[in-house]
Amino acid sequence: MRISRTRITAAVAATVTVAAAVTTVLAGTASAAQGCRIDYQPNEWTGGFTANVRVSPGDTALSSWTVTWSYPGGQRITGGWNATVSQSGTTVTARNAAWNGSVPAGGSTEFGVQGTSTSGAGAPTGFALNGVPCNGAPPPTTTPPPTTPPPTTPPTTPPPTTPPPTTPPPTTPPPTTPPPTTPPPAGCAGAVLCDGFENQTGSTPAGDWSVVNPDCSGTGRAAVDTATAHSGSRSLRIDGAQGYCNHVFVRSTKDLSAVGTVRYGRIWLRHTTALPTQHVTVMAMTDAADGNKDLRMGGQNGALQWNRASDDATLPEQSPSGVALSVPLPTGRWTCLEFMVDGNQGQLRTWLDGTAVTGLTADGVPTHDIDGQWYNRTWRPRLTDLKLGWESYGEGADTLWYDDVALGASRIGC
Repeated sequence: MRISRTRITAAVAATVTVAAAVTTVLAGTASAAQGCRIDYQPNEWTGGFTANVRVSPGDTALSSWTVTWSYPGGQRITGGWNATVSQSGTTVTARNAAWNGSVPAGGSTEFGVQGTSTSGAGAPTGFALNGVPCNGAPPPTTTPPPTTPPPTTPPTTPPPTTPPPTTPPPTTPPPTTPPPTTPPPAGCAGAVLCDGFENQTGSTPAGDWSVVNPDCSGTGRAAVDTATAHSGSRSLRIDGAQGYCNHVFVRSTKDLSAVGTVRYGRIWLRHTTALPTQHVTVMAMTDAADGNKDLRMGGQNGALQWNRASDDATLPEQSPSGVALSVPLPTGRWTCLEFMVDGNQGQLRTWLDGTAVTGLTADGVPTHDIDGQWYNRTWRPRLTDLKLGWESYGEGADTLWYDDVALGASRIGC
């Protein structure tokens, strides 16, 4: 699977050039700040696109920001990263995340969006920052006049009496490189682990991945699937059976020590059956600071949850109010699951399709129904591996696919 966010096809290069150069915006005052601008740089393919958006306030510092723009029609936002993004009609609104609202004068911050588009959809217009349109667009490029003055006398050679021969146009247009028929996979932003399983040649995961059954093996199975993929032609398929001994995982064999103490992950995940009432696991990471017990992501009471194997603490707490602060894992479609684990501060954050999940956030301050149980002791994780698969502790069978997996020291995005 090709992993790249920066490839832009020839068919959209003109759009990218224009969109990246024209948008300058005002930063929260009644008149535009000097040098303030917004740069929108898309990466398009047939039927879809992503775009990186840079916000530069110029001479006015920001404590928070809201960016708006309009599409001419045919584009629909499906997700985003580093901002909360929504769309109403043709108007898109992006609000800063909790960590990137402050932007100093002369500085900048970036966020991204992902969406679908129809053929011939034009570039976005009407960019505004905190409700005020931009006013400092660069002047249009003009062609300088010729330095040689035209002749002051008519030419001495009379014009020809017959028109010069013309070259007929070719009967067929010159060949062009067609745009890709499938979206390019999401990028990895310099991640230490970046894998779409495209280098798997057999039906059983091998090479950078190995099949493991941590405690006992049963009827759970792991395979490389060529029929279902988020992008490219391969994915990891897990047939998760009901019952504890039927668990199965596929573990990364790469050296992940370069990720560091702060770990960001991005996994595209698809499954067939709603999360059950009883506890299940879909991802696990060994914590060397917790007796090599696993930090587990899965579900309980029908919603996503984190679980600490050493003491069975859950995030959120499994009260009705706590569960309501989490979300189910959608079935029958690909979902982007992102997470951050900060071993220095003992914090954990989770995003689903680019949106932060309140109940899956441990912010360092115990909060009833969310992370009160999680902080019943000091937690400073040191994660050493990554395992994808299925573990049922009672009820629950599921078929899952994993694709476009990435781990790094900074947020990767969907």
